[in-house]
Amino acid sequence: MASRSDPVRGGGGATEERTTATTPGYTAIQDGRVLRITITNPKRKNALSYDTMAGLGDTMLAAADDPAVRVIVLTGEGSDFCTGADLAAAAGEKERGITPEMTMDVANRMIKAIVDSPVPVIARVKGAAAGVGVAFALAADLAYASEDAYLLLAFINIGLMPDGGAAALVAAAAGRPLAAQMALLGERLSARKAVEHSLIAGVYADEELDAEVEAAAAKLAHGPRRALELTKRALNAATLTTLDAALAAEKTGQCELLRAPDFAEGAAAMLQKRKAVFG
Repeated sequence: MASRSDPVRGGGGATEERTTATTPGYTAIQDGRVLRITITNPKRKNALSYDTMAGLGDTMLAAADDPAVRVIVLTGEGSDFCTGADLAAAAGEKERGITPEMTMDVANRMIKAIVDSPVPVIARVKGAAAGVGVAFALAADLAYASEDAYLLLAFINIGLMPDGGAAALVAAAAGRPLAAQMALLGERLSARKAVEHSLIAGVYADEELDAEVEAAAAKLAHGPRRALELTKRALNAATLTTLDAALAAEKTGQCELLRAPDFAEGAAAMLQKRKAVFG
């Protein structure tokens, strides 16, 4: 049975927690009407293996069909939110026959599960949100971040392109210039700047972050479920019109890049903590 050191109730008095998933790499705990999904790979800054990504998608899709779930809180254990795919796991995954197409499919499935979920999804972001972790945060309906948090589309630094619909998600909120700056230069964007560009809902001191997340979760957990679903659907229909096309384009492009020499060099350089030398 998984446990938390900082349990917070789902609103309306004491509730009983129920662990719904303990897949390696994450936990999912039903806390009253709140489903709390926590990525649990803090030693790797909550980087994701293929299996973790697939499990997260399964859990999100199952929650969509569970009337007991009224809101989902997605976060990372420890000091970081999520730093995307775990490059250290890539060699073992390749040996298992996991192809770039399979990796892209599970990533895109997770993003679509967040966006298409009939209940609101809140991202609680501390520290690094990098790679597809940026897409997780921005695909959520509400993202609240700590003052030390930042967004980083560092794909270009290892010979890849943004995925998880990240470029479309950034552009939908902040416009093409910022999306280009983040995607082409691979530089981090502070949480404070992310709020200024309307990418996230709020930034708070560490001691205030959980209170803000829980206040929003409690309100949503006791809101009108169908009205919230239709409101979310309308907002997404108005703002995320290019997401599906972006996911498809990213799959095609990223699968090519994942097989290219520049990615092999970029990944090796990152793991060896040296500067990449691209062809």
